[in-house]
Amino acid sequence: MQQLFRLLPSVDVILADLAGAAALADLPRALLRDAVNDFLDGLRADIKAGRITDPAQLAPALVRSQCARFVAAATRPHFRRVLNATGVVVHTNLGRSLLAQPAIEAAALACARYSNLEFDLATGQRGSRYSHVVDILRRLTGAEAALVVNNNAAAVLITLETLAKGREVVVSRGQLVEIGGSFRIPEVMAKSGAVLREVGATNRTHPRDYENAITENTALLLKVHTSNYRIVGFTREVSLAELVAIGRERGLPVMEDLGSGNLTDFTGLGLPGEPTVQRAIADGADIVTFSGDKVLGGPQAGIIVGKAAAIEAIRKNPLNRAVRIDKMTLAALEATLRLYLDPERARREVPTLAMMTASPAALARKARNLAALLKKTLAGRCAVKTVPGASRVGGGAFPEHDLPTTLVSLTPLGQAPTPDTLRERLLTTDPPLIGRIEDGAFLLDPRTLLDDESRLVAAVLAQALA
Repeated sequence: MQQLFRLLPSVDVILADLAGAAALADLPRALLRDAVNDFLDGLRADIKAGRITDPAQLAPALVRSQCARFVAAATRPHFRRVLNATGVVVHTNLGRSLLAQPAIEAAALACARYSNLEFDLATGQRGSRYSHVVDILRRLTGAEAALVVNNNAAAVLITLETLAKGREVVVSRGQLVEIGGSFRIPEVMAKSGAVLREVGATNRTHPRDYENAITENTALLLKVHTSNYRIVGFTREVSLAELVAIGRERGLPVMEDLGSGNLTDFTGLGLPGEPTVQRAIADGADIVTFSGDKVLGGPQAGIIVGKAAAIEAIRKNPLNRAVRIDKMTLAALEATLRLYLDPERARREVPTLAMMTASPAALARKARNLAALLKKTLAGRCAVKTVPGASRVGGGAFPEHDLPTTLVSLTPLGQAPTPDTLRERLLTTDPPLIGRIEDGAFLLDPRTLLDDESRLVAAVLAQALA
């Protein structure tokens, strides 16, 4: 054992060997040293445990090669790119919406150069960061005013805290949704200081339920769009227009939380109709809140549109400072919204919309091309074929609607790993490839793979199957 320990190179010797590695050239020396120490500690542990018993296992060339791979893996950024072959377009765990190219360029420019973030170029005086998106949001939605915060939960929180703190908010029991990560509407409401007043039953709520619940302590009528689930069967829901009528009669503001709300009418585009922000404003809602990084296809943001008086009160809330968005988000959001001024262009250039509305025929061609490439690259190691399947929008939108697609099915052959092992190995490739397993095969959905990613998919699969 002592002989084996003496064969281990010193940290400085390994660092000198790694100095010429181009992939590691820009890494801080302290980070490299820590990684090399971890590698050598692993070898020492293997010697003590009897996993290394032969001096040949510690040959200098072999140790250098193993160390280079270890250091490269240990020092790469923790936050990094992945290949999404799951078919879930707005995948919360994989970063939700991809940005359109104009939004990427706008965010990059905001990072690289000074900007008029809070500077009014017309007066030469201090301005408002929200001015960059207010006019375009008003134009797109028909609202009197708009405000943007850092996500939709924050939008709901600050709106309730502004308009209903210490007073009651009436909401249907069937709309007390959980919005992901165990965050629930009642909990957000409690944090805002508003008092929840549930009405109706889980499956049926009537206008009279709201009317009977209104007291002198009522501050707001709230409608929450249940975008991430559906209740079917014996149901009754009070429409926004009905709720607005009740609010007008009783002198109460009405708010709708659209969640993963959108600016696109998907009727005729292969998806069922979902309420749009424009419709909510037209129906008379005083406040509408929705996300920027879900069906809209922009950066993470919570967008608040509605009546000018309510928006101004929310803007003046000191909490607004804690939930405001940064310059990169504003730049990317404005660029995304500008695309919506031409709906056809938005459907082409906003990746989320393009993926959601991709035709089955186009996806079938994309799957066949990918399968042909993989058959050539993985010959003898994997059976490759195309099979019909389904994608999902994700992000809490269209929960019951499958999007027809064509999948590429991979079944490892011979001594190759099982589909489960293949999935695990693909988590360690560079970049990682995320797919799904069904019926004993590893599946790739071309809907969420970009056109220029096919060869990279083939390369990482070859690496995982080596």
